Amino acid sequence: MNFASYNIQYGFGLDGRYDLARIARSLESADIIALQEVTRGFSRNGFADMAADLAAFFPDHFWVYGPACDLHAEAAGSGLSPVRGTRFQFGNMVLSRWPILSTRTLLLPRSRTIGKINLQRGATEAVIATPGGAIRFYSVHLDHVSPDERIRQLQCLNAHINAFVHDGGSLTGGGEFDLPEPPLPEDYVVMGDFNMEPESPEYCALAGAGGGYYGRVSRIGTPIDAFAALEAYGPESYSWMNPEDHGERMHLDYCFVSCGLEGRLQSARIDTQSVGSDHFPLWVEIGH
Repeated sequence: MNFASYNIQYGFGLDGRYDLARIARSLESADIIALQEVTRGFSRNGFADMAADLAAFFPDHFWVYGPACDLHAEAAGSGLSPVRGTRFQFGNMVLSRWPILSTRTLLLPRSRTIGKINLQRGATEAVIATPGGAIRFYSVHLDHVSPDERIRQLQCLNAHINAFVHDGGSLTGGGEFDLPEPPLPEDYVVMGDFNMEPESPEYCALAGAGGGYYGRVSRIGTPIDAFAALEAYGPESYSWMNPEDHGERMHLDYCFVSCGLEGRLQSARIDTQSVGSDHFPLWVEIGH
């Protein structure tokens, strides 16, 4: 199974051009896709419904959209006029070649900032019926301003991930509504823009502290960095590039998996040839 994650910067590439078609082309071989910075009703891209427009490029995929931030939209001098009732939405999307059996968007902790924008962030959870059995898949986007806030968000996210089987996901007891009972898989894949660098305090808050005699030990309840497990990090690894200065690069995007999937990891790479965003698509292959 080919998993991909891409922060698509509301459709604008390194060249400043809005082009969803080239974004879709760079992901066409993916089975399951996590997207971040997907918007509806945003003046900068003509109030586009990006979720619907992107879904149209993947007619054979199921999809869900989880807007974490939702506001009334105004033209605000842009020269464009939103349709009456349009709302500005900012969030994550999941597309899957196989049915998405249940979904929910988990809101992550945030604090009020002064001057610097701080949107509500979230993780869109999808239970997917893959050929090898149901798994959980999360499309995640963390705060970009504060390491402290990212740590709180990661602690909250990991608590939700580990409580999933006990809590029962988005619905249990579905028979009362004549609905099937969704499966509650233990294994999961978490992908997205974490806005943190490898071995940063935030990274260690999720993956566990490195170093010591044994290094990082696989531990139930602690997600495993797929790139680290596959030794896929290079000395110059990056997943983001500053559009104004291409020499400024950082590794901000990740794939974490449950311990049960570690032995099924096959490959991991970053497609730095795609220019549809200021981020680059992250690819991980997991065996059935």
